[in-house]
Amino acid sequence: MIYSHMRTGIFLERPNRFTARVLVEEREVLCHVKNTGRCRELLTPGAAVAVQFHPEAKSGGRKTEFSLIAVWKGDVLVNMDSQAPNQAAFDWLCSQEGFCQIRREAVFGNSRFDLAFLQNNRPGFMEVKGVTLEEDGIARFPDAPTLRGLKHIRELTEMARSGMQTAVLFVIQMKGIRRFEPNMAAQPEFGLALADAARAGVSVMAKDCSVSFDKEAGTLSLCIHEDVPVALPGQFPRPSRI
Repeated sequence: MIYSHMRTGIFLERPNRFTARVLVEEREVLCHVKNTGRCRELLTPGAAVAVQFHPEAKSGGRKTEFSLIAVWKGDVLVNMDSQAPNQAAFDWLCSQEGFCQIRREAVFGNSRFDLAFLQNNRPGFMEVKGVTLEEDGIARFPDAPTLRGLKHIRELTEMARSGMQTAVLFVIQMKGIRRFEPNMAAQPEFGLALADAARAGVSVMAKDCSVSFDKEAGTLSLCIHEDVPVALPGQFPRPSRI
């Protein structure tokens, strides 16, 4: 996926979950933050960021002319857009052989899953989780407890036990990752549920993303790139696959 009308800036502060103050071309602007997570390790005062300008903002009644899309963590560009992983996962799955009838926001039982598909005429469901938390090359999810995420993992587990094809894909919104693991410090219940899901037959995958900024063209691109080994509680790291 490609973002247009991109500019660079300097992060100043985040008054609330939804907005940030950024210095863009020597002018302080208010940006919509497309990620309501904490992101404290990313949004530090003085950090270089990439923001998207919305030319139609005023005529369309939009409150902010800019959206904060990405931040440089050292030399690594991290996409922060919480909506990007679903689109990236959809694009990736559409490019894989053997998959067809791929749908987004698919309802099954009492839940809505990010993706549904047919693989070799067998129906399947996939939940997608975006990951921006990284430390020493290890990506972790979640950065804060998520009841919705825990509910989805447990439902996928029961679906797998009934013989259905299920998967959870962690889209790591950056490069430079050695492995992925659940964040046991933030929510041990999620990590244990994820390990239980894998034992039940849920395909647990993690993939990094190529994130690049073209200043001359004013664009930023993101696409799923490579598999990242997954380490679950009580298990050795293993390759991602479906």
